Amino acid sequence: MAEPSFKLPGVTDRLAVMGHTGSGKTYFAAFVLSHMPFHRMPYVIIDYKYDDLLNSVPYVNEIGYNDTPKHPGLYIIHPRPDEDDHVEKFLWKIWERGRTGVYIDESYMIPDSGAYRSLLTQGRSKHIPMINLTQRPRDISRFVFTESDYYSVFHLQDKLDRKRVMEFVPSNLEKRLPPFHSWYHSVKNQATFGLLPVPDGDSILDRFERRLAPKRRLL
Repeated sequence: MAEPSFKLPGVTDRLAVMGHTGSGKTYFAAFVLSHMPFHRMPYVIIDYKYDDLLNSVPYVNEIGYNDTPKHPGLYIIHPRPDEDDHVEKFLWKIWERGRTGVYIDESYMIPDSGAYRSLLTQGRSKHIPMINLTQRPRDISRFVFTESDYYSVFHLQDKLDRKRVMEFVPSNLEKRLPPFHSWYHSVKNQATFGLLPVPDGDSILDRFERRLAPKRRLL
C-alpha cells in the first residue's frame, strides 16, 4: 500500500467502498476481505451481481436464506433483486447472532429497511464488521455514510455521487486520480490520503487460497 498509516478495518468497523464500474473498488474490497479474521468468525458475502473475482475465491461455502453461518469461514449468498423480504429476514438472523462479518456488493440493491440499518448502527456492539460497496453513493442508505469508520473512494463519474461523498470525506473528488488509485479516509483520525492500487486479482485469490485451504493433519 502507498501509506504507512494505512490501517485495515477491525472486527467492529464499517468500511464504505465507492467507485464506478472498473475503477478498482471490487479489487480493493476483496483485498481487505482477504485480510479479515474469517479463521475466527464467519464472514458472509452478499453478492447480487455474481462478481467474477468473488466467485473465483476457493473454498467458499455457498449458502441460502435459511442458513445462518455459525462456524468460522467464508460464505456467499446470491440474492435476486426481487427477493427483498428474504434478504431482510436473512440480515435479521445475522443481527441476532452477532459476531459475523458482512460484505455487500452492491449496497444500493440491499433493502433500506430495519435489518440493514440495525446492522449499520448496532454493528459495533454486536461485533458485526461490514464492507459496503457501491457505484451509486447517492442511492444508498445515509446510514452507510454516518456509521462508516473508513471510506475508500475511487473515481466516480457522476457529479451528484461525488457531491454526496464529499459531505463525509474531506477530499477534492473533482481531481481525478490515476487509474485504480483511491482516497482512503479514517473517521477516527480525520485523516485522508491517497492509496496505490492493490495487488492484482491472482495475488488476492492466492491469499484467499492460502488462508482458506483445509489444514492437513500429520498422522
